[in-house]
Amino acid sequence: PPKRPSPVEEQPSADEDDPARLEILRRERLQEDMLSRPLRRFRTSMLVVVALILSVAAAGYLAWSFALLGLVAAGGAAGICTFALAQGDKAVKHRVQEQQAEDERRRRERDRELFRAQEEHAQRYREWQESKDRHDKQLTWYAVAVPDELDRIDVAGGTLPGWSALITLLGATRLYSGGHLTVLDLSEGAIAKDLIELARKGGDDPLVWVLPTDLPKLDLGATLKPEAFADVLAHVVSVSEEHRSTRDLSFDNAILERVLEVLGENATISQVTAALRALAQVGDPRDDLRFGLLTATQLERIGTLFGRGVSDRVVIERAWALESQLRKLESLGTEAVRLPPARLRVVSMDRQAGVFGNRVLGTYVATALTHILRQSPASDRPWYHTIIVAGADKLRGDVLDRLMDACETSRTGLVLTYRSLTPTVRERLGRGHAAVAFMRLGNAEDARVASEHVGTEHRLELAQLTETISDSLPGLDGGYISTVAQVEDDPQDRDESHDLAGDIAESTEWGRTADKISEKERVLQRSREFLVEPHQLQQLPTTSVIVTDATSQGRRVRLADANPAILSFPKTTLGELEDVRHAVLSLDPHAQDGDGEPPPNLGPPPPRLDWRKGRQ
Repeated sequence: PPKRPSPVEEQPSADEDDPARLEILRRERLQEDMLSRPLRRFRTSMLVVVALILSVAAAGYLAWSFALLGLVAAGGAAGICTFALAQGDKAVKHRVQEQQAEDERRRRERDRELFRAQEEHAQRYREWQESKDRHDKQLTWYAVAVPDELDRIDVAGGTLPGWSALITLLGATRLYSGGHLTVLDLSEGAIAKDLIELARKGGDDPLVWVLPTDLPKLDLGATLKPEAFADVLAHVVSVSEEHRSTRDLSFDNAILERVLEVLGENATISQVTAALRALAQVGDPRDDLRFGLLTATQLERIGTLFGRGVSDRVVIERAWALESQLRKLESLGTEAVRLPPARLRVVSMDRQAGVFGNRVLGTYVATALTHILRQSPASDRPWYHTIIVAGADKLRGDVLDRLMDACETSRTGLVLTYRSLTPTVRERLGRGHAAVAFMRLGNAEDARVASEHVGTEHRLELAQLTETISDSLPGLDGGYISTVAQVEDDPQDRDESHDLAGDIAESTEWGRTADKISEKERVLQRSREFLVEPHQLQQLPTTSVIVTDATSQGRRVRLADANPAILSFPKTTLGELEDVRHAVLSLDPHAQDGDGEPPPNLGPPPPRLDWRKGRQ
């Protein structure tokens, strides 16, 4: 704020008993006494002469005529001196009065100057206060969005807490905008747990499948045609055989297609594995006949599918391999129930299950989703349905390629997160019309590849809040709780008064952590600058995300914070910085200052994000 004018010192007043006035009068009289001292002495001497003349005349030593003449001369001189001294006293009083008048005039002038200075200060203070109010209301957090024309976002690197923040933020904004979200969590870290709690707090009923426990209730792929079902199962089998080529996959696909032709359109996985056992001549087929998995006619037809010569040993070996892999899916859909529609669906792998079994289950879900998307019409709204695959580096490259193509043709948004940049991931990172995001990369080689992709010439700035909250976050704990086993037929009435910002603060670990930070630490302050170099990418805060995408002006590089708690801050908007800047400049063309910085007032605080708007 502007400095307040200093008050004028107190001036002497005209009061008779005022010490300052008496001091001035004393100094003037002292000066007058010094100047009139000879005159006083001369008057005293004249008075002494008058007294002597009177004494001599009274004693008779001097005639009274001469005495009268002497008295007149000496008395006149004394009278003149007395008059001169009186005039001096009068001059002293006049000078004191003039001095007091001059002081009074100066005091009034200083009062007028002080009044003018105070008025100017008041005007400057009002202007400063208005500027401060605009600054305090200025938005400090803006959305980092990618164009709707993009088909995919590839996220490389990151930790499980960082992924949790990113998925919660992406999911919250998708659900808030009225979209649908499917999360395939292959990380085994329960990274969508906060998002599930947030959706439930907002009044939705998310569906959560925890595999393999919920495999009997998972009906994904049940409506696929035999050709598509055979293709899905062939890719599932290829999980453990990374070296298998397209030719090998087509051979497995041919075996499965012929088996499904025998079993019919509604064949289950358990029927397929029974048929493969019969084809591979493994076990006693009478057991499968007794359990109703095969009929005698089907068993006879399976035995004659490929002949019975020695040359069929290749078919027998592949059938045996197919059966050994697919038996992990035998319980799929055996207890399927009708589930209500949900805007958030999460399919996760139980961390207690085997690593290989989880890869089989993850590949099945991803491939089945691919075929469902291929059969779906293109959406009118891009990214209306968004699929997030966490830990996509656990899938084969051809499985990822098919999923990318299906999402592109159906205009379904796709977000793929990779823990490490394997050769398979590097080949596909940013391929096609996709944005690439980099989070913390612990591996030095991965950090080097990322820095080369972004470009080491870019200088980015970290906010103090990003580092403060990232350093204070605890690790992920617990796991998912399945919801498909406890779906409510009649949903209970929920409190519709919640909003997204409040729900984030209450129901997520990110929001609770942010509430512990003081308001001073929430101020957007620059922590440090850094160049996009490998060692800097290895030290990124947990929630920092470097987003790169191609535009008509060239590649755009931005640093974002994926912490969902930022949505609960009062100075946050879902609009992008450039959009808000253009909106302000369109209202006030002079709002931009000479340094090219954004105008100080970027609009009022954003409205609270009502979760219910996303459900309309």
